[in-house]
Amino acid sequence: MAGIYVHIPFCKSKCRYCDFASFPDKIGFAESYMACVYREMAMRKEELKNYKFNTLYIGGGTPSVIDETYIAMLVAAAKKNFNLTPDAEITIEMNPGTVSASKINTYKKCGINRFSVGLQTAIDSQLAELGRIHTLNQFVTCAKLLKGENFSVDIMIGLKNQTLDDITKSIEVAASFGASHISMYALTPEDGTPIYTDYLNGELPDGDEVAEMYAHGVAKLKGLGFERYEVSNFCKKGKYSRHNLNYWQRGEYIGFGVAASSCINDVRFTNTFNLDEYFKCILSNHFAVIDSQPIDDAGKKDEFIMLALRTAQGINRAEYLGLFGTDFVEEYSAEISKKSAYLDISDTHVKIKDEYLFVQNSIIIDFLQE
Repeated sequence: MAGIYVHIPFCKSKCRYCDFASFPDKIGFAESYMACVYREMAMRKEELKNYKFNTLYIGGGTPSVIDETYIAMLVAAAKKNFNLTPDAEITIEMNPGTVSASKINTYKKCGINRFSVGLQTAIDSQLAELGRIHTLNQFVTCAKLLKGENFSVDIMIGLKNQTLDDITKSIEVAASFGASHISMYALTPEDGTPIYTDYLNGELPDGDEVAEMYAHGVAKLKGLGFERYEVSNFCKKGKYSRHNLNYWQRGEYIGFGVAASSCINDVRFTNTFNLDEYFKCILSNHFAVIDSQPIDDAGKKDEFIMLALRTAQGINRAEYLGLFGTDFVEEYSAEISKKSAYLDISDTHVKIKDEYLFVQNSIIIDFLQE
């Protein structure tokens, strides 16, 4: 099985931490852009005719900021051009400040069955500091409209002036209104974003403080019945994101739209980040790919290790043996010996111990080839 990702690069305003391809000043191009996305899908139809897709993820930007009929047409185009399984997980990202009952009804009618809601924090002053366009009350309204639906909530840690009680409140709000999945991730101050100045000025929590916040959040989520299945992702039983799990399992996926990435037949490729260039390419019947790299054997191995060790399950030794012809424990005996204090090793799996999963990068790096 494989996944489909579609990038909607429009939003009402850019958040202070945002480093994604998003254009708050170009929403007037939404209709033309979506027409190009439908066209790009049709252009890929023949080469992907033998693929079965069991996820469709509509991300951004803020997909919920554009007219809902474009989203319905997008889902229809995906079903028309590709073999999307009847039980496919179809997700849309939403900002609570851009939704309505009619929008959600349209989403449900067209087949969307999973909703990813960007709460980030339940503290209004922190939302304003981040440049978010919504309030806690708007999240509550959105969550009530999604009652009974399969929805996920994003929560950020490492915010300016954020306390452990703030994190508790954010998690409790998300859980109490019915979220079956919570993504809790640390703010990353990217160079070039407004919030990077806060980082340079020492106004954000340091690494130790963020690690404490993460541990606190993990304990709270566990107490509410959310299982961690990846560093930043927690869910009620069986409610994991199939689309994201496909990434972590090195599955194949095709991306459409500006800045969308793909991995098909062991080749990774990425579309242009420039909106005008994307229009020009698609309208002239050319793909908008600006970078394409085949993945060699060493790259496949590195990706498998890096992605598997991010998950709670870790590396499946039998799967590794089947893919690469060697036992992981034997092949990496020196590295395992060096990092043994941080690892759980069994006959079937090698995983990072729960208490060290948040700092997995410093552990994983020793297993990657030069």
